[in-house]
Amino acid sequence: MSAFRAHGRGHLDGPVVILGTGLLGASIGLGLRGRGVPVFLFDTSPTNQAVAVDIGAGRPLEELDGPPQLVVVAAPPDVTAQVVEKALADYPESVVVDIASVKAGIQAELRERGVDLSRYVGTHPMAGREKSGPVAARGELFTSMPWVICPTEETGAAALQVARSLAGDLGAIVSQFTADEHDEAVALVSHLPQIMSSLLASRLQGTPLHALSLAGNGLRDTTRIAASDPTLWVQILGGNAEKVVNILHGVREDLNRLIGTLESPLAPGARLDLAQLISEGNAGQARIPGKHGGPPQAYSWMTILVDDKPGQIARLLTEIGEVGVNVEDLRLDHSSGQNVGMVELSVLPNKHDLLVEALTDRGWRVLQ
Repeated sequence: MSAFRAHGRGHLDGPVVILGTGLLGASIGLGLRGRGVPVFLFDTSPTNQAVAVDIGAGRPLEELDGPPQLVVVAAPPDVTAQVVEKALADYPESVVVDIASVKAGIQAELRERGVDLSRYVGTHPMAGREKSGPVAARGELFTSMPWVICPTEETGAAALQVARSLAGDLGAIVSQFTADEHDEAVALVSHLPQIMSSLLASRLQGTPLHALSLAGNGLRDTTRIAASDPTLWVQILGGNAEKVVNILHGVREDLNRLIGTLESPLAPGARLDLAQLISEGNAGQARIPGKHGGPPQAYSWMTILVDDKPGQIARLLTEIGEVGVNVEDLRLDHSSGQNVGMVELSVLPNKHDLLVEALTDRGWRVLQ
């Protein structure tokens, strides 16, 4: 595995054809158009294609004159292989990449079909939003986000460079994995979180509203991605089922251990077992990379109460900037039953007291 920022290693000239104008396809189009690359779009949904054209993600495919430099297959995972096969046949002089979220199964299916893979590169931009479709597209969606490149053994050097240039031109951070390495990684860091979030959120269906009114950021944070598209996730999980099941077996063992402990919470060793389980979570969470992919850092948190009216958050951030302190992270919440918001923000520990004093002097209500 290797990682690098692809800027300076060649840029796309185009034209680029994008087959599929959902969130990712249209966002790629917007990003490339912003760099002056000619883009042409096709979608099996005329409405999606028309919307993508209207927002400036590209021109209709029928206006293409001549072979494209690159074809991006932005189709659902369950049809990606057949769309890639057709694209390689329709554009014999072009590099073809896909952006599906599973890789090994697609490569295996293409080999079963006897496809020449020398001009094909599997890729996966690790970016998205809770919203879907071209109306949610953003040209900056991939900036500083991971973009995994999974070449086959047959992939040519020129095709690989074009794939890297695509990701680099869109501001992504490129990593190169094998297809199996990729699928194992995303099963843990992407697919399992979706499952756990959906399972947790499903428990809320019959919860009384007065109980839900007590929910804070903890519940909101852990259920945010439960709002994802069910149809897409059926395809993703089905395409990576083996890797996901292997991880779920381990989760089931941990749950069985936890259930057994809580059924006898006063038994000898029960409290130690609970503490160990939480500590293991601490250790795992501490391994998640920090800002810009660097090592994790310990920050100091504070909460500032703001009136729930226009301009308050902007004023707060402006005044923090005037103090000369950088905000490392920020979260918003509302106080239940009161017309105030709570801005939770983190700063470097050596800036904490300075910022608390400065904001207090300026009239802000700071909770530590």
